[in-house]
Formats: sequence, structure tokens, C-alpha cells
Amino acid sequence: QEQLVESGGDSVQAGGSLRLSCAASGYTDSSACRAWFRQAPGKKREGVAAIDFTGYTRYTDSVEGRFTISKDNTQNTLYLQMNSLKPEDTAVYYCAAGQGYCTGSPLSIDLYPFWGQGTQVTVSS
Repeated sequence: QEQLVESGGDSVQAGGSLRLSCAASGYTDSSACRAWFRQAPGKKREGVAAIDFTGYTRYTDSVEGRFTISKDNTQNTLYLQMNSLKPEDTAVYYCAAGQGYCTGSPLSIDLYPFWGQGTQVTVSS
């Protein structure tokens, strides 16, 4: 069982930047697929970015070029650097860990059994 704890959420103005962190503890699998999801009020949870054990990354179209996912295996920490933030990026952001390699669609919610509690990101115009 893996435990995930996010941090770094805040309120910022449009155009600003934030860096989210996700600390993993318990049994951690460095080869597991990992991702960031977000959920805005009244909307479904959506995949934002994913990374596999080789460092290969995948982004949803709306954040491509603005967000960067990365991980530090020595610290068991996943990051999401978010630049040029827009009001539509406002959401609760969750980190997620899979069991094993990224397969199929790495931004699919079904791939991830382990979730953090979420951190709020609010972007004002």
C-alpha cells in the first residue's frame, strides 16, 4: 500500500506559477506509472500529466507547454511545475500512483489505485 500526500496548492493570479509536490511513503514502486489529475467543481476528474519509470511524459492538450511533470526517485516525490496559469486551471489537484508500468492510456483514471487527498489551486483573472 502506498500513501501519497500533495502540497503546494495556493491562490495565484493568471500568468503566475506554482509547483505542486507529492510525497510517497509506504511501499513505493519506482517503476510505477505516476500522474497528476485535477477536478474542478461540477466536473469529472481529468488526467493532467503522467510520467513513467523512463521519464517519458504525457500531457493533456490544455496544459501542453505550460506544465511539466517530473519525479525524484531518491526522495519518492512527484512534482508538477505549472506556469502561465489560467483561471480554467482552477481545481483540486491530485497525485496518483499506478501498479506497474504505464500501459494503455496513462491519463486514464482507471490506471491508478493509489491517490492523495488533493491540494487546491485557485487562479484568479
